[in-house]
Amino acid sequence: MDITQFYQAFFEEADELLSEMEQRLLGLNLQQPDSEDLNAVFRAAHSIKGGAATFGFIALTETTHLLENLLDRARHNELKLNTRMMDAFLETKDVLQQQLSAYRSGAEPDPAMVTRICAVLQQLAQQDNEDAMPAAPVTAAPAPAAAHVSAPAPAPAPASAPVTAGKGIARLKVLFTKVSANDQKLLAEELANLGTVLSQTQEDAASLSVWLETACDPDDIVAVSCFIVEADQIKITSEADGAPAPASEAEPAPVPAPIAAPPGPPVPRAAAPALEAGALAPSVLPVAAAAPSAAPPAAGAASAAAAVAVAVAGKESNSIRVDVEKVDQIINLVGELVITQSMLTQTASTLDPVLHERLLSGLGHLERNARDLQESVMSIRMMPMDYVFSRFPRLIRDLSAKLGKQVQLVTVGKETELDKSLIERIIDPITHLVRNSLDHGIETPEQRVRAGKDPEGRLTLSAQHQGGSIVIEVRDDGGGLAREKILAKARQQGLVVSDNAADEEVWQLIMAPGFSTAEVITDVSGRGVGMDVVKRNIHEMGGHVGISSVHGKGTTIRIVLPLTLAILNGMSVKVGGEIYILPLNYVIESLQPEARNLHAINADEQVLHVRGEYLALVKLHRLFTVPDAVLEPTQAIVVIVQAEGARFALLVDQLVGQHQVVVKNLETNYRKVPGISAATILGDGNVALIIDVAAVQRNNRDKLASY
Repeated sequence: MDITQFYQAFFEEADELLSEMEQRLLGLNLQQPDSEDLNAVFRAAHSIKGGAATFGFIALTETTHLLENLLDRARHNELKLNTRMMDAFLETKDVLQQQLSAYRSGAEPDPAMVTRICAVLQQLAQQDNEDAMPAAPVTAAPAPAAAHVSAPAPAPAPASAPVTAGKGIARLKVLFTKVSANDQKLLAEELANLGTVLSQTQEDAASLSVWLETACDPDDIVAVSCFIVEADQIKITSEADGAPAPASEAEPAPVPAPIAAPPGPPVPRAAAPALEAGALAPSVLPVAAAAPSAAPPAAGAASAAAAVAVAVAGKESNSIRVDVEKVDQIINLVGELVITQSMLTQTASTLDPVLHERLLSGLGHLERNARDLQESVMSIRMMPMDYVFSRFPRLIRDLSAKLGKQVQLVTVGKETELDKSLIERIIDPITHLVRNSLDHGIETPEQRVRAGKDPEGRLTLSAQHQGGSIVIEVRDDGGGLAREKILAKARQQGLVVSDNAADEEVWQLIMAPGFSTAEVITDVSGRGVGMDVVKRNIHEMGGHVGISSVHGKGTTIRIVLPLTLAILNGMSVKVGGEIYILPLNYVIESLQPEARNLHAINADEQVLHVRGEYLALVKLHRLFTVPDAVLEPTQAIVVIVQAEGARFALLVDQLVGQHQVVVKNLETNYRKVPGISAATILGDGNVALIIDVAAVQRNNRDKLASY
């Protein structure tokens, strides 16, 4: 059996378990740790270890085994948690992630990295309390490439050795039903790692009964066994329930002993799956696999791999993993279906409704069904913002300690959903904003106390839906932006800005390329090479950035994005004989201008006076060289839009309507066109261009600045 077919399932499952492990560790109260959190972290490490041993990922197996031993002692109150220990656990999680990445790419992890983290975990295992902790973790010398990973450790206890006294040992009867012979063997081996097997009985060909003397909770036994069978196949009773236990002096029934790694040459990859997860001791284990053996894999390898597949399938009974390209293909086909339906509806609009009543009724049903199908398919690509927010507790913990600050993270709207293609692209911009808030925004505890604030700063990440958009905010309660400092820096860099400019316009200056008011350059932020990238990335996703700040109170950076890049709520406008689409999230209002509100600033450019504000007038027919357009503004319509914190007016011939359009990439099918972001197909089959409002605003601003 080719077990490599299960690699991807294992890697994805391990990624999820590592993510859960990190979140649980970050939420632990070191003084009074929650037992459920410790048990969950332990189960995650145990599951990863079992899968890694099955597939012969030796370095990953050894690291998780050492981590699991420490976690087991911690959850049974034999090891007192402290800050250094937590740092080591989080560092181990990072190393495990790197090991997974190496195995995923078909390589072996760095031996020196594995040796170092194993040495750190071994040291922690020898400490009982914080007073006994060493001053600093000992870093082992890097091993040669062909050497084995070795760490000094006591000899492993036999698999059937009694569990440590003082843990509250109980005798439990564990009954497994509807299990194959191979699975029975695996289950017996797993139970032998959890305590002493007193007896083992096969009640029928598909049932196994095991009496176990253990300090583990029944929930832990179920969690470990669920790696092989389903929860409804497990029944646990105890002596307290009235079940007759075997005599304590009885000889334990023969249980297949797990195979420990022998000293000597490395274990071949083909034989590696036979190593049972719980039997691996932190002794000499090879990192680099030897050449594959010519002999076929043992039968146990196939059954172990099948057990992993069963476990993964059991955990995902309510979901399936589908390649994103397949989902994108479905979305594209549904988009084509919507376009075809729109064409049919437009053609049928010329028919007599009396003579063709049934046809028109059917088209109405088709339109509703197509819209429902479109919304259902789009929801498949939606992911909760928790996917983004969950990675920041660790970042904030590490950075705040590095900067000597106390910061509390608050997240709001983690369940708010966003398109997968956008949610992955938004991670880097938000990360940069968070780092800036920690470095420049939130003050040190001493500065906050002098300002009459709580010494612990607060950083809030929030997400919420507003219409067809999602609004993401990064908000801190720090010192806020210094207006005069920003203006002085702008003049120094030659940027054109008035002293009377609105605050929002001044705040946008911090997103100019190379702009930074930081007095000290750090490795966290302060070089002025990030905020302009944040702004550009957001604009490429069809969104915009707004900034508000109050000196001494804090700063809020607001990102507005469309929910998806595949569907767009737009307003269609006509210019000459052409139809253009304006993204609705940029549109504020539309009106017909009067001559008294139009003012010329030179021979070609005009501004429109609207309620005390002068707006630049951009004539679309001139921008895109459209013939036969309405040239007199008072006979046309202006649409007031807002982009990049500035409002301006677009001159069009007339408004056509408001509707959803299926976005088509213009560069893939044609080429990049200035001022155009994408295209769509209208109901009559014609192509309409979607205007890039932010690009139009930038072009107009640069033109005015040149005068």
